[in-house]
Amino acid sequence: MAIGQFNKLDEVTLAYGRQLGVTGVQLNTPLLPGQGCWELADLLELKHAVERYGLRLEALENVPLSSYNKAILGLEGRDEQIERLQMTIRNMGRAGIPVWGYHFMPNGVWRTSFSSPGRGGAWVSSFDLSKVEPELPRSAAGNAVADGNEEVRRLIESGPLEIISEERMWQNYEYFIKAIIPVAEESGVKLALHPDDPPVKMLGGVSRIFRSKESFVRAMNMASSDAWGIDLCCGSCSSMDGGANTVKEFISYFGPLGKIAYVHLRDVRGTVPKFEECFLGEGNCNVKEIIQLLKDTGFDGFILDDHVPMIAGDTQWGHRARGHAIGYIQGLIASAL
Repeated sequence: MAIGQFNKLDEVTLAYGRQLGVTGVQLNTPLLPGQGCWELADLLELKHAVERYGLRLEALENVPLSSYNKAILGLEGRDEQIERLQMTIRNMGRAGIPVWGYHFMPNGVWRTSFSSPGRGGAWVSSFDLSKVEPELPRSAAGNAVADGNEEVRRLIESGPLEIISEERMWQNYEYFIKAIIPVAEESGVKLALHPDDPPVKMLGGVSRIFRSKESFVRAMNMASSDAWGIDLCCGSCSSMDGGANTVKEFISYFGPLGKIAYVHLRDVRGTVPKFEECFLGEGNCNVKEIIQLLKDTGFDGFILDDHVPMIAGDTQWGHRARGHAIGYIQGLIASAL
């Protein structure tokens, strides 16, 4: 178990994780000072700060979207962004940080609400495609909240005016992955691709290509490398067509290949075009079956909680809700051993 989904370290959160019995840490879009790339000295300082609490820095997930949005969209300037990303990956390897998680969504995670009513009055996020104009470029600001992230909102509002087709997005991904995979191989860093969230065909005029198991197989074959892997976000996969069965298909296929770098363990109720997040144990998946299947297929990476409901008296990061999720997962892991 790891603790994560924050962008900077603080003593309270690290102590909290240690007290809960997790052994690892993952930061999401860490706040580091580099100019377009993460510098070696800053990465080493981050790693040592984690280790002082008896924890391991397992992975870093996401660079600022503005650092590689041109690479995702295939725009002028993408080569410069890719060069800086290559340096980040080299520096991660030198620092001994083994995994970089990334996504290929130029307009981020979308939800149509962050305050849908959940169990006992908790707030959960939800998505309803009927409330969005998916083919209208720059439509996010008026129709959906993109991850609650101001950077993402600005990128959407200044984004392309034309439709970005699925074929073009695949061309962009192939160009991108073939440029960074050799660097990841040389550096000993595993790249972990996150599914599109929500996994629909298009949002904001931009096609979303990572919305099925088959799309991940295609990407894996493009990369053709041991350095290519996936961030198995159970919630994103659960919201795809097939729901819980799709999550099992991902694990059964990619698990034995050693391609699952780590797992985001959350769940949703419903599938596209409409779903809502929920507490573990009340969604599409039988979480105990997911843990057992991970074990049976040889998964040996780390698991962390992901999005959690906003419950009574909680902090913005969600200490109470995350404590519940982490304990829930720890109990299921113990039962599977």
